[in-house]
Amino acid sequence: MALRKRWKPLARETVGSAPDAYGLIEFGDGAGNVVGAVAGFLPDELREELAYGDAEQVRWKRAQSLEHAERLLDER
Repeated sequence: MALRKRWKPLARETVGSAPDAYGLIEFGDGAGNVVGAVAGFLPDELREELAYGDAEQVRWKRAQSLEHAERLLDER
């Protein structure tokens, strides 16, 4: 199941505003369709997608640890 959060544009400002925390991250296209999801350290995952991916939007759910983020990913 997709996260029930608003999409944010995948831009430098969004990456810079991400908390230094682990989380479940969903990447979307311009129409709001989920094109990928990962569990990881938010700033690192967002920077990588911004530099090398093709997603246009992003949303995330903060987790308490990497293990928690991976559980959230498995449950979606």
